[in-house]
Amino acid sequence: MTTLSGVWLPIVTPFHDGAIDFASYEQLIEHYVGLGISGIFPLGTTGESPTLDDDESEAIVDCTISAVAGRVPIFVGIGGNSTAKTVKQLKRLEHYDFAGIVSVCPYYNRPGQDGLREHFARIADATDRPIAIYNIPYRTAVNLTNDTLLELAELPNIVGVKDSCGILSQSLDLLRRRPPGFSVMTGEDNFFYTMLAHGGDGGILASAHLETRSFIAIHERMLANDHRGAHRLWSKIEALVPLLFREANPMPIKYCLWRQGLLRSPECRLPLTRVSPELAGELDRALGLNVPA
Repeated sequence: MTTLSGVWLPIVTPFHDGAIDFASYEQLIEHYVGLGISGIFPLGTTGESPTLDDDESEAIVDCTISAVAGRVPIFVGIGGNSTAKTVKQLKRLEHYDFAGIVSVCPYYNRPGQDGLREHFARIADATDRPIAIYNIPYRTAVNLTNDTLLELAELPNIVGVKDSCGILSQSLDLLRRRPPGFSVMTGEDNFFYTMLAHGGDGGILASAHLETRSFIAIHERMLANDHRGAHRLWSKIEALVPLLFREANPMPIKYCLWRQGLLRSPECRLPLTRVSPELAGELDRALGLNVPA
């Protein structure tokens, strides 16, 4: 089974005039694979998956597999707040050759721990692919406890977590208690260095769309036990991370990619719009761009 480690990219979905911009999407994949990213995660929050219909989601999976061409593993975002619909989506994509899935905790209906446990057990039973659970209470309004997660980790194909719980003490407790081979990938971009320093396996980081080489180098230096070198690199980029989440993700990231010429448009799908002029100015300064967009 694929082990999650390193710096994975929850890749944006480019849009142009309302439609998916597949040409830009393929160019982004080529760019980030060339930079040395460890894996690609399409159809996540950063990919605006709630705004995509089934046909668009399937087209993104197909395009991702074709563009990556086996060079790095792909974990596809397959999740939701209906267990039956999530299993149905999993079956719909069953014939595609990708390494595994990232599945978010059910949102809005706020299940208890027993419901979360059963939800992910049903998903695990429906596939042989590796599964990384995505715990992000900031968006889902439910927090998967470490006790529940570690019960789920006993299932053979639940191999890791994208940990965005936002509670450092909970994340560190998970690192102490996790079983061998269970990957803890932080999804809290501002915790990246701290989690690596405590034995985390890496991150699934929206911020890694920018300063990609630095994120990768930080992970590599930590693996080499060069904590001082890693921290020097981290200190140069950590101030950028809060800017990228000051307004709804992925609006700031798309703006930056557009300003850097990596996207034709910073367009998001409603209900997301574009960054405010004030944040745009701050992002321009952070990127070293002085000419107004």
